[in-house]
Amino acid sequence: MLGVIVAGGVMLLGLGLGGHGSHTARLDGKLYEEHTLTSKDTDNKIVAIDVGGVITSHDLDGSGDMVVRVKDELELAEKDAQVKAVILKVDSPGGEVLASDEIYRAIHEFQDRTGKPVVAQMGSLAASGGYYVSAPCRWIVANELTLTGSIGVIMSGMNFRGLMDKVGIQPQVYKSGKFKDMMSSTRRPEDIPAGEREMVQALIDETYATFKGVVRKGRAAARTANKKAGLEKESTELASDWESYADGRIFSGKEAKRLGFVDELGNFDVAVKRAKKLAGVTEANIVKYQPPFTFGNIFRLLGKSDAHAVKVDLGFDFPRLQAGRMYFLSFNVVQ
Repeated sequence: MLGVIVAGGVMLLGLGLGGHGSHTARLDGKLYEEHTLTSKDTDNKIVAIDVGGVITSHDLDGSGDMVVRVKDELELAEKDAQVKAVILKVDSPGGEVLASDEIYRAIHEFQDRTGKPVVAQMGSLAASGGYYVSAPCRWIVANELTLTGSIGVIMSGMNFRGLMDKVGIQPQVYKSGKFKDMMSSTRRPEDIPAGEREMVQALIDETYATFKGVVRKGRAAARTANKKAGLEKESTELASDWESYADGRIFSGKEAKRLGFVDELGNFDVAVKRAKKLAGVTEANIVKYQPPFTFGNIFRLLGKSDAHAVKVDLGFDFPRLQAGRMYFLSFNVVQ
């Protein structure tokens, strides 16, 4: 619910989250509001954490650093003895390699330290880095129509030398070594030193191997834990030929379950039931952590104004990629 009041020329917005109660928690000097979204007669809690949009450590939309936020929310869940499990709500095409890896490690370490299970609940899209952050979770739930997979790494750049030659622009480059301007956008293709492409490809291959290792270890650890809990028949195991499907292709949630990339088909309610079962509780309230609403948030909600920028609305937004940076990102789907 959104309430708007105009007082003295100032527009005040009141946000109703549809919850049944809230209180404030402080973490390293930062305030977070805990909103209870259900009204069950129990002290047990399950925390829902959102990973939506492009996974990045940069503030793309005024909502802050995603990596820091996820780590903070996991720390709050760790410190609260009443929190019995976490649901990671993933709806993302992926994003930065390092940001994805930091979230993956935070989830992995949280489960190891606390013993509290994390259940990944995939929305319409959980591809590439979206799957990377899901892989360490104790259980993965996807809808039959979820788009997932896209396991791989991409690095891209643009070469403008042909255009520069046409308009008479001559670049002047001074460097300490022949590879110092690796992936430069101003070199002629024939000027690329021998071995450079092989070096870049080796870096891509190394990161890709890490991605596959995360999938292999995450699914194996979940399988082992679920066997100990007597859930072997309910969970899934990676297919023996799963690596042949880790070539960048995307697949449906139904196909992902067949291949062992996810454990169960369903929606958020199914993820909640599974989280309670893994945590060994019969009932729990769903809670979310959010920074307190301030006047600064008003302008984030209304959008940032830039008189020098013109945006063409094509019906979707392309991720903002930086040349020379590696991404776990799916280009097969549109957000």
